[in-house]
Amino acid sequence: MTGTLTVISDTVQVSDKFAKREFVINDGAAEYPQDIMFQLVQDKVDYMDKFGVGEEVEVSFNMRGRKWTSPQGVDKYFNTLDAWRVELVSQGAATNTATAQVETVGTTEEEDDLPF
Repeated sequence: MTGTLTVISDTVQVSDKFAKREFVINDGAAEYPQDIMFQLVQDKVDYMDKFGVGEEVEVSFNMRGRKWTSPQGVDKYFNTLDAWRVELVSQGAATNTATAQVETVGTTEEEDDLPF
């Protein structure tokens, strides 16, 4: 997905073993532009240090979903877009690449049973 960076959040240390950093891009669609939030986790959180708000980037990501059951027994579903590559788009050519292998990261609140 390609868009303009509109937000780059600070890194959040969720637990001793899990850190994440969120960022938002606007896809620039003419009639209905969308602000899409992605996250970087663990050793990838520093990737956004190379970029600034207003720059056009291309994001490669995996979509993840999970179910959570509240203490009252109500099921809720959550989606996250886990970025694994961010590239600066410059005059049709991608530069300033930040890339890493996709890793499975689990916490006590999150279970990943996706086949990849």
